[in-house]
Amino acid sequence: MIRVYPDMEALSRAAAELFADEARRAVAERGRFAVLLAGGETPRRCYEILAEAPLRDLIPWDAVHVFWGDERCVPADDPRSNAAMVHRALLDHAPVPEAQVHPITCAGAPREGAAKYEKLLRVFFGDGPPRFDLVFLGLGENGHTASLFPGTAVLEERQRWVAEVYVAEEGLHRVTLTAPVINQAALVSFLAPGEGKAEVLREVLEGNADPRILPARLISPADGKFIWLVDRAAARLLRH
Repeated sequence: MIRVYPDMEALSRAAAELFADEARRAVAERGRFAVLLAGGETPRRCYEILAEAPLRDLIPWDAVHVFWGDERCVPADDPRSNAAMVHRALLDHAPVPEAQVHPITCAGAPREGAAKYEKLLRVFFGDGPPRFDLVFLGLGENGHTASLFPGTAVLEERQRWVAEVYVAEEGLHRVTLTAPVINQAALVSFLAPGEGKAEVLREVLEGNADPRILPARLISPADGKFIWLVDRAAARLLRH
């Protein structure tokens, strides 16, 4: 499903309302809400809206568990840190219990950080599949999502839930959830605003490129819903 909004603000508000709706539904049905958040600039405004009334007061924060789809291997206070951005925009203002906030840490070896986060997820989900109630993803202009970058070995991963990846253009390692884990989610939502995303959005949605070239094409929930939230600028090249 593709939903098109007039601009970034409208898209961000829709994403925040989706978060609130899914949180209330999950808590009512299962007693907790497990959300996988995206980093980068795209979702920041969504998180800021969630931190403000009225949505902040409508969410059962005491039952929310926050996870991240990926993280750069940088210090926790580094401005490039996805966790730091989410804290500034949302978690510093919403009453999520500290024990229910689960950042990725990779201060040591990146592979150790990935193994540690996978262990955390396996304990959290127990014997069941790693089924997040909601996953937010961004879309890079090169077709990457989370830290699933074109041409990297992590795209072929089928067994590990979490893996390390070296991003040469950034000169640093990242830790990312793998596509098979993301595809177990009950609802996956891409946030893709702006003219700069128009070409790659068309290729991902209407093209036939190899997922090793456009990794966002790897995302296809196995037994869940899939929603694209885009603005008019990003959708301008779509045929349908």
